[in-house]
Parts: sequence; C-alpha cells; structure tokens
Amino acid sequence: MSRSPAPSARAQRLVTVLERDGATCIWCGRAFAGLVAPTTEHVVPRVKGGPSRLENEVAACRRCNAERGHRGPVEWLEECLRRNWRPDEARLGRSLAALAEVIAREGGQRRARPYLDAQLRRLRRRVRGGRSRPRVGS
Repeated sequence: MSRSPAPSARAQRLVTVLERDGATCIWCGRAFAGLVAPTTEHVVPRVKGGPSRLENEVAACRRCNAERGHRGPVEWLEECLRRNWRPDEARLGRSLAALAEVIAREGGQRRARPYLDAQLRRLRRRVRGGRSRPRVGS
C-alpha cells in the first residue's frame, strides 16, 4: 500500500493563507479557479527585509504576483486601482498590521521595520484622504 507524499511546507502555507484570507487574489480580486491559480506572496518583499512568516504572506494570483515584482504593497495597491481591479485594501491593512504586531512582540527584522512603518503610514493616509475607493473611467 503506497501513500501519497506529504504536502510540502510551501503547499501547506498556501492552504493556511487561503483558509485565513479566502480564495481571492488580494490585488485583482479574482477568485482562484481554473486558470487563475493561487500563490503566496510576501507583502513586505524579501529584498526589503520582509520575513518568511505567515503574517507576511497573502494569497495572490500568479499574474499579480509576477507583475508586482518588488514594488511596495501600497504602490501596487494604487496601481491595481488605476487598472480598475478590485484589490482588498482591508485585507492588506490587516496583513501589514499583523506583521507589525509580530515584529514588535518578537523583535528582529531590523531592515523590515522602517519599510513596514512607512507602508502603514501611507495606507492610513490613503484611507483618511478618502482615496480608498477605485476611480472609475481613468
């Protein structure tokens, strides 16, 4: 009797992120099905000091994950809005806040802290400035 191999750590992380956040891309809002495959993406890019922790991972479709590259999360959110996609700004805010909380509690991530703080400030300014809704026709 042969057993199927155990899921990889990466596959398990994806399952956990999908259970936590739902089965839609954080950036474009498309549901994961058929040709729209889910991936995990670091909210704070690794090159900016972002840790490999579940709090720093969100579900994104392959297209959005590839096109975002190393752009900041708020910069990419604004680009998604310009494209008239449906990014989940609230989920992004929760993810950034959860990551900041973990870093504050557990320490470390010296490079990620100022970057994360700047992204949180920028996101708060967006919300306070009333720019959280997508612009139509631009």
